[in-house]
Formats: sequence, C-alpha cells, structure tokens
Amino acid sequence: MILDLLIHFLMLSLLAVGGAISLAPEMHRYLVSEMGLLTDAQFTASIAIAQSAPGPNILFVTVLGWQAAGPWGALATTIGAVTPSAILVVMVHRFSHARADSLWVQAIKEGLAPVVIALMLATAWILAESWSNDFRVLALVVVSALGMAFTRIPPVVMIVAGALLGLFGIL
Repeated sequence: MILDLLIHFLMLSLLAVGGAISLAPEMHRYLVSEMGLLTDAQFTASIAIAQSAPGPNILFVTVLGWQAAGPWGALATTIGAVTPSAILVVMVHRFSHARADSLWVQAIKEGLAPVVIALMLATAWILAESWSNDFRVLALVVVSALGMAFTRIPPVVMIVAGALLGLFGIL
C-alpha cells in the first residue's frame, strides 16, 4: 500500500499545474473512492487542517498520507508529490527563461491559466460537496466569493469570519 501511494503521488506530481491543491479531486478519488483509505470527512478535514497551518501549501499531502497510512504514508505521499514536480519546475524554468521571448513559451503560459482555474474549481467542488445541502454554508461561500471578487478585503478576513461563525455555532 505504501508503494502504491508513492507511485500514485509521483504520477500526480507531474500534473500539478497550479499547485498540488488543484489535484485534490484526483487525490479524493484515489484515497476515498478507490482505495477506501479515508472517508469524505477525513479528507476534507485533512485539507482544512493543513491549509490553516503556517508553512507551504503542499502540507495537505503529508496530512492525507498520515491519515491514510501513518508516518510511512505521510513520507510516501510527500516524496511522491514533491520530487517529480520540483525537478520538472527547475527544468522548465531553465528552458523557458532562456526562451522568454518565444511565442511558443508565451502561448503555453497563457494556455495554462484556464487549466489552473478549472482545476481549482474542481477542487472547490469536491471540498464543498459534503456541505452542499446546508444553505448557510452555501450562502457563506457565495458571499465570500463575491467579497473576494469585488472588494479589496484580504482573504484572511474571510477565513476569520468563517471561523468565528463556526465557533459561535452559526454554521
């Protein structure tokens, strides 16, 4: 099982356009639906815990691995998620930096933007799926999204507001 986690996350790492969080739907499919290593609640909680902690955004992969298979699972998912993409980033940076004026390089950069946006929306969908029947949570999501889109309110304010609503039992 540890080797399976490592291999799967090695492959996923090469698809992490826009960061590892954009691969959360595939991680969910693999860890929850296919392997049955986590429940929906464990998956969502693992991401929430890791995202609220200071440090790199990729920490959620380590928490998922820990929840799925303990310390060896954490090591396997972290190494799998970090190693290939780190090597690829260095190689692509060197290549694109040397050819920054190339139309081909510029086209790839422009073309990846919608892919990243779609992957982030898929991640939001998976994380919100378990809360989709609660009108209050959906209202908070809509208000937060509109607030982020049309005001200059810092994201941390939205996070703190959601935390306070949860703390006082409003959500």
